[in-house]
Amino acid sequence: MPAWLFALLAAAFVFYTDDYVIAGVLPEIAGDLGVSEARAGQLVTVFSLTVALAAPVAGVALARVSRRRLFTVSLVVFIAANLLASLTNTYGVLVALRVLAALAAAASTPALFAFAAERAPEGRIGRYVAVVALGVTGSIAAGVPIGTWIGGHYGWQATFLAMALAGAAALVFLRAALPRDRDQPADVPALGDQLRALASPPVSLGLLANCVLMTGSMMMLTYQAPYLAAVSHVTVDQRALAFSLSGFAGIACIWLGGMASDRWGPDRTLRAGISLFIATMATLWALGLARPIAFAVILLVGTIQGGIAFWNSPAIQARLYTLAGPVAAQALALNTSGTYLGVALGGALGGLTLTTLGPELLPAVAAALGLIALTLLTLAVNAAKSPTTALT
Repeated sequence: MPAWLFALLAAAFVFYTDDYVIAGVLPEIAGDLGVSEARAGQLVTVFSLTVALAAPVAGVALARVSRRRLFTVSLVVFIAANLLASLTNTYGVLVALRVLAALAAAASTPALFAFAAERAPEGRIGRYVAVVALGVTGSIAAGVPIGTWIGGHYGWQATFLAMALAGAAALVFLRAALPRDRDQPADVPALGDQLRALASPPVSLGLLANCVLMTGSMMMLTYQAPYLAAVSHVTVDQRALAFSLSGFAGIACIWLGGMASDRWGPDRTLRAGISLFIATMATLWALGLARPIAFAVILLVGTIQGGIAFWNSPAIQARLYTLAGPVAAQALALNTSGTYLGVALGGALGGLTLTTLGPELLPAVAAALGLIALTLLTLAVNAAKSPTTALT
């Protein structure tokens, strides 16, 4: 695979790590800035919501900007935001800088996936997209732990400084590896045509299916700790093992999902992934009802669930890229928005389920959301086959 593809992976790794790493240094930020941990946690919320709101707007507004220029300017802004964050000791200023970093991520993240897809050889779109998507799971498995270790030993400002340095390294890599030919985007349709294409049932229903599926996946991953405590009485070390294995399973399943998308097609891959997600959620629900359960059993099913949460990502993006045609970058931007909204909704709905129904019913709600996502995907696939609704 070409070097530029791994440069895109490096950029994705940096952007996603910057969002998640705050969770690892919340106590240090809260203590130094004199705010509660709950208020410090809003730095994550602000970043995620900014990306969710800004990504589709940036996708349309920046559609005609060359990818090299877009990545360069975004990473420069990202580096500046993190460098300034490493120097501040004011909560309000830090919030503003998180918004600035999120705007940089919103502008570039969908374009990273679109660039990989449009330059992938025939029959390899899924795998090329999967390589970039490894930045997501890589940030969870490696980026966040490294950032947390740096913050724990040298202070949370050092974590932001490390993010600025990582952004600079990604920028150098991109500038050196990114091909210069075909750097300018193809002719972009008029705004009205873009909006009509994005609102078409094959695209919009698929986007909605991804948002619903992410809500179910993330509510389970977000509240995995209380679920494990309720059904298996796990120790802290066992809980850490469960999270670690989920992260590495996610890395493996993103790649396998990309290969499956190329071999089976995105639609079949998504049906298989969502169906397996529903099955694992139903299994975890049944195990919760039969608690206490041996940790080894919970670990096995939970690791499968953690991997399947990421299996669908390459297929979703390959499907959108193929369907949306000239507005593929904008569709992927909307998909990024839906993903971040799903993360936020998963946290909110999971918290409500936890307090009203109990942790053992978290998988049941997630399974129901999986069924809704599968229904929406089926409607999207059928709409794409219909001559009256399919994109031309």
